[in-house]
Amino acid sequence: MDVNPVDPPIPVPDVPGADATARGLPRRIDLTARQRFIVDASAVADLGLRTAIASLLATTMLPTLAGGLSRSQSRAEREQLEFYADLAEAKDPTRSFPAPSDVPRVSSRTANPVAEWIAKGRVHNIRFNSSFTAVNPALRAQCRSFTRNNVVHAQHWRHDDGPHPTLCLIHGFMGSPYLFNGLFFSLPWFFRSGYDVLLYTMPFHGRRAEKGSPFSGHGFFANGFSGFAEAMAQAVHDFRSIIDYLEFTGVDRIALTGMSLGGYTSALIASVDDRIQAVIPNVPVVAPDQTVDEWFPANKVVALRNLLSNTDSDLTGAATLYSSPLNYVPLVPKDRRLIITGLGDRLAPPHQAEMLWEHWDRCAFHWFPGNHILHVSQPDYLRRMTRFMRDFMFD
Repeated sequence: MDVNPVDPPIPVPDVPGADATARGLPRRIDLTARQRFIVDASAVADLGLRTAIASLLATTMLPTLAGGLSRSQSRAEREQLEFYADLAEAKDPTRSFPAPSDVPRVSSRTANPVAEWIAKGRVHNIRFNSSFTAVNPALRAQCRSFTRNNVVHAQHWRHDDGPHPTLCLIHGFMGSPYLFNGLFFSLPWFFRSGYDVLLYTMPFHGRRAEKGSPFSGHGFFANGFSGFAEAMAQAVHDFRSIIDYLEFTGVDRIALTGMSLGGYTSALIASVDDRIQAVIPNVPVVAPDQTVDEWFPANKVVALRNLLSNTDSDLTGAATLYSSPLNYVPLVPKDRRLIITGLGDRLAPPHQAEMLWEHWDRCAFHWFPGNHILHVSQPDYLRRMTRFMRDFMFD
């Protein structure tokens, strides 16, 4: 199998990164002058993008401020936080994320010709009804009311000669289009290298966005903390149904990668389901509460909402652990975990990836000198991914 992928269709400067050392990510003094320039320029560009996304999130969360003025709403919010904090304290993924009980009944149709032209193979869009039931009983009626979100969507690239080892990709916040993700991650090259490919649509994104949603992903943060917790629970549940479907079709080896929110989700799934052969979180967030603290102006809206509802910050932090991969023991063996981060990333700062690295027993860890979107030296980390997966995905 060739370990040198084609040049990514989205051109990026090829400034090499490297694997982390035993001390972790490099210090600034350890970088070359060229790498320092790329990191600094990437960080400045990311700050602008972060502010734009944080402003969008702040607007999304504004309606929840009104609930903070209601005594009954404030009490309900505290009760919900206590519910997730209690689950998090148990550190039991079987309680936090119950497995689907049935293999989904999947409907499939041929994707558009552009998708098949890009993949150079058979591409199908699949869908099925989600069997997810809200973990918190108080939210089950609300979650059932999200009719579009409760239909799971994915795109499946398959070879004609039967099931192959499958690389699954989970996109980031607002980044659900199949075409973009297929090109950004050079998935046609992985497909030509022998992998089947599956692109999973996260809850409230793409075709799963509810009618009237102003943008893809709006519902993830529009329903307060409890809404985010249940969205993550559903993301895990529905992906496990995807694994059930893949196994039903004969797939016996699955590798999972994801970017940003998808990196967070992939790391969490690796602590919930032991059927994953390899996991590669890419620029992951692992402690969302700490990340939002740095995201102006969203951090101000969160602080005001907590003040109005008299929410205890320690309780919020404890509840946030419910969906954090830092709260659970990884089920994927250490030699099959690889973390990728960008030193100039200011949306998912590299120290978040380093926290996951420490929790994951200092597994394989690769950095590049770009930011959250501009993955400088992407060809380098694609080659790293290929070498990493080759032996146990194609034995």
